[in-house]
Amino acid sequence: MERLICPSLMCADFSNINVELQNLEKAHVDIFHMDIMDGNFVPNLALGLEDYQTVRKLTSIPMDVHLMVQNPQKFIHMFYDAGANIVYIHAEADQIPTSTLLEIRELGMHPGIAINPGTSIESIKELLPLADYVLVMTVNPGFSGQKFLDFVIPKIKKLVIQKKENSFKIMVDGAISPSKIDQLSNLGVDGFIVGTSSLFGKNKSYKDIVSELKGE
Repeated sequence: MERLICPSLMCADFSNINVELQNLEKAHVDIFHMDIMDGNFVPNLALGLEDYQTVRKLTSIPMDVHLMVQNPQKFIHMFYDAGANIVYIHAEADQIPTSTLLEIRELGMHPGIAINPGTSIESIKELLPLADYVLVMTVNPGFSGQKFLDFVIPKIKKLVIQKKENSFKIMVDGAISPSKIDQLSNLGVDGFIVGTSSLFGKNKSYKDIVSELKGE
């Protein structure tokens, strides 16, 4: 099963972002992942629209945007204009998530649902037919450097069953180490948001690391 490797650019060196992106492209990563936080839905601020626009100008690789914000519907056109390919929203942050997911698709982007560790599958089950991607958070969102929450694995197994009835891809984000990629890929996970646990800050080239993470 092919593994989608998606670098979290929150962990990249933004002072040298052009070179970072070039090296990641040469490593054949699949999607660039960018977290947008409002300091409200999650207790932190992270990348912003200008950061997103900068990256989009420098690469042709698909880019997602993980909207960790209240009322994500307000941001959809903003990131459509910025060139997003995939948009993740949190259903609990949106007044009418069905409408927002449909709007994302109508604009020609791929709708995605992000699920926090404390969010149940049952609470978003009706939304799954509207999603192309489901992003399972395996840490509490908002901060890097946390430990993987193993209690989320049963939720991932439930989603693998749901995936057979729908056509979405399962992505995971949070403390994703090489061993977790092997484990979760065997369960049926399609893609992995990778940061300092497996990609950045290592003594190997991105190309060598990504090849290993893909199981090549």
